[in-house]
Amino acid sequence: MRVLLIGANGFIGRFVADRLLADPAVQLTALGRGDDADVRFDLATGSPGALTRFLDAVHPGVVINCAGATRGGARDLTRHNTVAVATVCEALRRSGCGARLVQIGCGSEYGPSQPGSSTAEDAVPRPGGPYGVSKLAATELVLGSGLDAVVLRVFSPAGPGTPAGSPLGRLAEAMRRAMQSGDGELKLGGLGVQRDFVDVRDVARAVHAASLSAAQGVINIGSGRAVRLRDAAAVLARVAGYGGALHELDAPPGPLRSAIGHPRADSEHAAPVAYPYPDGCGSWQQADVRTARDRLGWRPRINLEESLADIWMEAACRI
Repeated sequence: MRVLLIGANGFIGRFVADRLLADPAVQLTALGRGDDADVRFDLATGSPGALTRFLDAVHPGVVINCAGATRGGARDLTRHNTVAVATVCEALRRSGCGARLVQIGCGSEYGPSQPGSSTAEDAVPRPGGPYGVSKLAATELVLGSGLDAVVLRVFSPAGPGTPAGSPLGRLAEAMRRAMQSGDGELKLGGLGVQRDFVDVRDVARAVHAASLSAAQGVINIGSGRAVRLRDAAAVLARVAGYGGALHELDAPPGPLRSAIGHPRADSEHAAPVAYPYPDGCGSWQQADVRTARDRLGWRPRINLEESLADIWMEAACRI
């Protein structure tokens, strides 16, 4: 099976590439903006015609799109998350390869949900920020393209390679700094939110399964269990061997601001940073993952403690 992977250098894309390379039946080609891609192409600025010519030459059976942006202003998010997907869809429509498209969506497309509830694929999306809006627009483009396509709505990916700017990445970095400086207490803010964490290696397994299946439409990929960030911090402290006290700070006034990751409260360290979950999903998010089980035969295997241990191992290497 010939697979074209777009975004192989990203957080999710790297693990998808590893998973596919381990399958002897897969012939993998990576397309991206970096020098180490097999083919250099920028979806946000490249033309559908140029991508069509490449698709006709390579003739993949599956195209997996892991590319996109998670940070930036509305213009950049739209360019990398929406316009880029429009280019992929149009190129596939023009091409004679007939490839199946696996698009990586996100849980932020749903927006806020009722605490205690599980969000299923038939929920009406109401994204609360530009990132979720840009990803939802991409999903709608895929669903309306007429292609053989599936969108995997990945909730909160975690595990090795977790970006340092992500909430769990910032937690690990704050703990590393506290241990390095010998602080006996760690003051964190914004820990009340609850999110559905899923290990990135489990996400890669889901992408692999989706590329082999005939499933179409939207499929949630998550653990099916919401975890409070406060509890994740406690687990991280245990796996890190941090014996200090964890104190939660009240969120300071102002929209979407918090002081997560500041081990001291003095003026040198007290400047707030971005709210740990600027994803527009409110205080709670939990995926209903029954569709992934029924249509992909997929279940998450890696628990959050293992994911956090791997995040800590990478952070500790910076000590």
